[in-house]
Amino acid sequence: MAEATPVLQVRNLKQYFPIRGGVLGRIQNYVKAVDDISFDVYAGETLSIVGESGCGKSTTGRSILRLVEPTEGRILFEGQNIAELSKADLRRRRKDMQIIFQDPYSSFNPRQTIHQLLNEAMAIQNVLPKSDRRARIQELLEMVGLKAEHIDRYPHEFSGGQRQRIAIARALSVDPKLLICDEAVSSLDVSVQAQV
Repeated sequence: MAEATPVLQVRNLKQYFPIRGGVLGRIQNYVKAVDDISFDVYAGETLSIVGESGCGKSTTGRSILRLVEPTEGRILFEGQNIAELSKADLRRRRKDMQIIFQDPYSSFNPRQTIHQLLNEAMAIQNVLPKSDRRARIQELLEMVGLKAEHIDRYPHEFSGGQRQRIAIARALSVDPKLLICDEAVSSLDVSVQAQV
């Protein structure tokens, strides 16, 4: 029997940030946010990266998605080297790789309703015909513990925990193959954390 191929392979990932100093602002040293980590994630598998604040968990997730360019290392998503993708190809692949940030509010356009926010993600990634999207968005809202009638409200009308649920629904709306959660449920109460 053939062995399954990992959805995500990370090899020797390093993410260093320069510390500049002196009159000329030259690089004096580096903060080693992520220093030589490797792991695999298979389809249907959950991998948790656990550590104290500032140990590089969030930076690892951002590096995998190339939201920050890794200093060194190899990241393969479905066998494809993420570093070799053009910006256009990376944008297309983002449908399959989503992230839920710890504080999603800054990623919401305050002038857009929840329907518009989730529909925008689905439209960009060409998910479902336009006529089917509203029903899917209502289904996603209910899936994350909100009501379908919340669809026409604005982000500022929700609590922090409710906004987090909206961010989760938005990430799920494009049906990703890899979902990176950056403390995605930390702002939710314990009973809702278990549900999500």
